[in-house]
Amino acid sequence: MSTRSVVVAMLFAVACVAAPFMGGSRAGGEPPAAAAVHYRSPVAGPIVDPFRPPATRYGPGNRGVDYATRPGQPVGAAGPGVVLFAGQVGGTLNVVVLHADNLRTSYSGLASIAVRRGEAVGLGQPIGTAADDVHVGVRAGAAYLDPQVLFDAGARVVHLVPDEPGGRP
Repeated sequence: MSTRSVVVAMLFAVACVAAPFMGGSRAGGEPPAAAAVHYRSPVAGPIVDPFRPPATRYGPGNRGVDYATRPGQPVGAAGPGVVLFAGQVGGTLNVVVLHADNLRTSYSGLASIAVRRGEAVGLGQPIGTAADDVHVGVRAGAAYLDPQVLFDAGARVVHLVPDEPGGRP
C-alpha cells in the first residue's frame, strides 16, 4: 500500500469517527459548513486570571480564563454544541463542547458533571457545577483563543457620533 493510500485511509477513518460530533456531512460528501455561534460567559463571577498566551509552545501562561466561583454554582455551556468529553483528567472533572463554528470550549475545575459524551447542549444549559475556581478555554484546532473575545462580542455597544460639530448622529 502506498504512503498516499495510508494517509487517505487515515483521514477517512478520522472523518468517520468525527462526523457524529461535527454534524455529519452534506450531500456529495462535503464536510459540514461552519456556522455562526452566539457565546456568553459560562458563569457569573469575576475573572481572577485572564488569558495570557505563552511566548513559546510549552512556555508559561494561561490558555484560558479562570473565574472565581462558589462551590456548587451552576456552570453553563458557553454556546450550543455537542459534548466531546465529560470526565476526569488528572484528578479534575472536565467537559469539552464542540460548537457549529468548529471551536471547542473546555471547562475545568468542576465539582460535578451534568452531561454525557455525545449529548447536545444549548446556550447556558448546565454542564456541571463549579468547585472553587473554574477554568474556561477555547480552541480553534490546536490554537488557543482568548475566551473573553467570544463572550464580549455580543455585549459590544456602538455609539454613533456626529459627522460635523454640533450635528446629530
